[in-house]
Amino acid sequence: MKFIRSGIAAGSFALLFASGCQLPSADTADEKPITIGTSSVLAGLDPAGVYDAGSWAVFTNIYQNLLTFEPGSPTPTPDAAESCAFTSAALTTYRCELRDGLTFSNGNPLTAKAVKHSFERILRIRDPLGPGPLFTNLLSVDARGSLVTFRLAAADATWPSKIATGAGAIVDPAEFPADRLREEKSASGSGPYAIASYTAGKSITLKPNAGYDGAVTKRGVAVEVHYFETAQNVEEAWNARTVDIAYAGLPAATLAGIDPSDADVRLSTGDSAEAHYLVLNVRSPRKPLGHAETRRALASLIDRGHLASEVFEHTVTPLYSLVPQGVVGHSTAFFDRYPEADTAHAAQRLRSAGVATPVRIRLGHQAGVAAVEARVLKEQLEKGGLFQVEPAEERDFTTYQKRCLKGEFDVHLYQWIPDFPDADTFVQPLVGTGNVLGNGYTSAEVDHAIRDTQRFTDRSRAIQRFRAVQDTVAKDAPLIPVWHRQRQVVTRSSILGGHLLAEDAIWRLWELRRLQGL
Repeated sequence: MKFIRSGIAAGSFALLFASGCQLPSADTADEKPITIGTSSVLAGLDPAGVYDAGSWAVFTNIYQNLLTFEPGSPTPTPDAAESCAFTSAALTTYRCELRDGLTFSNGNPLTAKAVKHSFERILRIRDPLGPGPLFTNLLSVDARGSLVTFRLAAADATWPSKIATGAGAIVDPAEFPADRLREEKSASGSGPYAIASYTAGKSITLKPNAGYDGAVTKRGVAVEVHYFETAQNVEEAWNARTVDIAYAGLPAATLAGIDPSDADVRLSTGDSAEAHYLVLNVRSPRKPLGHAETRRALASLIDRGHLASEVFEHTVTPLYSLVPQGVVGHSTAFFDRYPEADTAHAAQRLRSAGVATPVRIRLGHQAGVAAVEARVLKEQLEKGGLFQVEPAEERDFTTYQKRCLKGEFDVHLYQWIPDFPDADTFVQPLVGTGNVLGNGYTSAEVDHAIRDTQRFTDRSRAIQRFRAVQDTVAKDAPLIPVWHRQRQVVTRSSILGGHLLAEDAIWRLWELRRLQGL
């Protein structure tokens, strides 16, 4: 974790007390809730029906998993489980033993059968917006006594990490049907927090769960999360001082303009890399981008440096492969294969394939900064008259996801936040058969390489396979990497622990504290 504003430095305690501030006490029952403003939407409360960062951020607080991640650690640690391990070197059977006496916040017992129910309903419901693509390798789940046993179709060293994500959230069988999504706008979990109130699309208030028993040893304070449509809306709330924390929301120009000497603001930057891609619809050769050479021509027209500087004020970095820089297994496959913003090269590819120009494509995007990015991309792609781009904006996040999966766009903007600290999270869910993109891409070569990567508990041995996958993806171009960035969180100086929200996919709300007197 890199801190731009680093919290309370050594030697600051005297200043805090001299100015009338006190460190937070252990008793926080009467403290007013800490408020978070974000444009990362909570799409729903049912783990079987959502697979997005905003929802999983809440899930890591209201639900419990067998395993979880400690800050900065790539190895999951027991949470609802007392212990977990593969039963053999074959890496196809994984067994966990539950802690004794676990309960959901409604008082119902959390048993091995509840764990089995939670995983099986994801596979049974198969919601198109759900996390099923993470569990394509799961054959069966067995529950006996306090033991839960997962049987996999093939070796997967990353299985412990996958069940530590929001997809592995344990739900109460009494509340969540086995064969359909829960419709009620409420839920009882067993995590460090319980839901106090929830207004879909607007806000959720969380209170500490006194009955929680797991890896988290610190009791948190009440937290309110307010959801906004765009980064500009988050900025308005921040400027009005109605939120204490701005998470995944402030405009790039605002982030770039934060003054490190501003005593009221802390900007924390995490190590976890968020990646941004253009996803191309390859479902049919009759589609505009169904021809590989058309996709390759498109990849040759993008000017990533211009996007990074003009749209994102240098708060993002150009990305040239599936796996971002900083993640073990990263390569520069698109940089090696395609020129940058080269109209002549793109024209030659289209001519050699006999593709008539201009190629008409529909570009899907959301509102806010995504709309600005889409306008710049339209300008880049239309240079030389090779493509004619029709932007198509969808403001509602869930509707946007559904339209993408239906194939309504020829190309659409897509942001991916890693589920766990391994290159597999940028590969198997995005380009493996049955991937979350639903863009029609499948490759036996890629699938074989992915299975190879999952055989190694020593993840460094998988690096060459990951690079082989990225080479194939660059050649086929079912998506085009555009930029990546580290997660950034802005907090008031009165709030402690906000930097841990930038660490990874887990929202550690229990770490938040408000300095008394501020």
